[in-house]
Amino acid sequence: MIGTRDPPPCFYGTHMFNFNLHTLKGDIFGGLTAAVVALPLALAFGVASGIGPIAGLYGAIAVGFFAAVFGGTPAQVSGPTGPMTVVMGVIVAQHAGNISEAFAIVFLGGMLQIVFGALKLGRYVSYTPYSVVSGFMSGIGVIIILIQTLPLFGLPTSAGGPLGAIRTWPEIGNALNIEALSIGALVLGIMIFWPARLRAFLPPPLAALIAGTLAGLFIFSGAPVIGDVPTGFPALTMPTFPFDRLPDLVAGATTLALLGSIDSLLTSLVADSITRTRHNSNRELVGQGIGNMVAALIGGLPGAGATMRTVVNVRAGGRTPISGALHALVLLALVLGLGPLAEKIPHAVLAGILLKVGWDIIDWGYLRRIMRAPRDKVIVMFITMGLTVFVDLITAVAVGLILAGFITARWQEAEQLEGVTKLALPDGDSPLTQAERRELKKADGGVSIVFLRGSFSYASARELAARIGGESPGHKAIVYDFTEAAHMDTSAALAIEELIEQAREEHETCFIAGLSGRALTTLKGLGVLDGFAQDHQFAKRADAIKAAVKIARAK
Repeated sequence: MIGTRDPPPCFYGTHMFNFNLHTLKGDIFGGLTAAVVALPLALAFGVASGIGPIAGLYGAIAVGFFAAVFGGTPAQVSGPTGPMTVVMGVIVAQHAGNISEAFAIVFLGGMLQIVFGALKLGRYVSYTPYSVVSGFMSGIGVIIILIQTLPLFGLPTSAGGPLGAIRTWPEIGNALNIEALSIGALVLGIMIFWPARLRAFLPPPLAALIAGTLAGLFIFSGAPVIGDVPTGFPALTMPTFPFDRLPDLVAGATTLALLGSIDSLLTSLVADSITRTRHNSNRELVGQGIGNMVAALIGGLPGAGATMRTVVNVRAGGRTPISGALHALVLLALVLGLGPLAEKIPHAVLAGILLKVGWDIIDWGYLRRIMRAPRDKVIVMFITMGLTVFVDLITAVAVGLILAGFITARWQEAEQLEGVTKLALPDGDSPLTQAERRELKKADGGVSIVFLRGSFSYASARELAARIGGESPGHKAIVYDFTEAAHMDTSAALAIEELIEQAREEHETCFIAGLSGRALTTLKGLGVLDGFAQDHQFAKRADAIKAAVKIARAK
């Protein structure tokens, strides 16, 4: 019947979605609500980065708009986040003499994200162990809290990141601004205790921003404020790429790209779980990369998918990229006339907001489980968190991934070696058929069989050679049964080659049975079977046993 069909799908950027009045209404409300939440956070992140509040707004506009248009998570809202701000703050401190180099790093980071998406690496981000993700996210939360303690008490942010803030703590007693502390306490109280029934109409960050600013204007006027904030359209900032500094630029860009990708795709998973949809991870990386490149060109903070803003958007009805793009356009409209208002915002207001943000970033859910969680995973989490806070994020993630890899390899070794059995007598527990057992008895212990079941990798390669190898007195022939071997990597294949050579040195005649599929491809590709007699390779284990028994009896 005419008028009852859903309207045809419409294209918006790279997305295809069902466009109708119900969706549009939700997107408009979701975009407006997300913009309200994003405003105080963007200002706070801009100040925390060391570039200035307007940089936070420019970043929210650029990343928010272009990631929505070109990204792969329809309901996601992007912009500056705590983790990205922490890394950007370090970059700004390292390149304080030439801020264009800092934005060159942001530009390169965006390019790398596009490359990640083009190479379809998005799915591999989900392979990052949770203990590593938990560690660096909790570490970033701790960094935000440590750095914001100084402006909370009315002191300027110190150089040197969290360690610099800790070293400045003894000065708080002499330089304490009680008015700033009063404002910060008010803001922090609102962020924590704001009634749930009011959150849908006035989100806590915006309520805290309004209340704190009014308190600074009319009650605590002695608290330090943001000061001069430029307004209008941003000027184009061309990044510079000095050749002699290129390794440093690429290192910083890689950190931003990896962190932004992980941050965004984790938020995409959150959006999927709420909307019951499925995002395109590679397209999302491309959209985030474009947004960060544009942010670099207009002097904005780098950003990523923002969990808080995304959840607010979805709960308010946002379902398509229109909501994310609208959120950015609303912020742009505010930027054009916001400067005079933002100048009066006390630093303590933004500090109070960010203290709650940092607290929420810490993975308290995992920390509450540390007494029940595996000890080795907990250790990886704490090491990653400690390195994030006191060293740097690159080192933290690299060490965390290496330690997690070692732990994974250890349990993989135990798992994989369960599929290895070496048998000489036919009476043991084995997959042998009755006919094969009868045939093996004829060798009177002169034939051993090695069963290789499952997958084998570098994790079990060394122990594989130790478990199967060694002297086998009285054995004249050996059968390697690959019938149930699914996969072998290079390390495991070379271990098999070592075993074959060892058997030959001990004058054992080798036979191979049931080798096929990926295991066969790997062994052939590495030349392990070069020189191995073709008549000693059998498709069926029973045939290999007959040939081995014949050889053993003849010796």
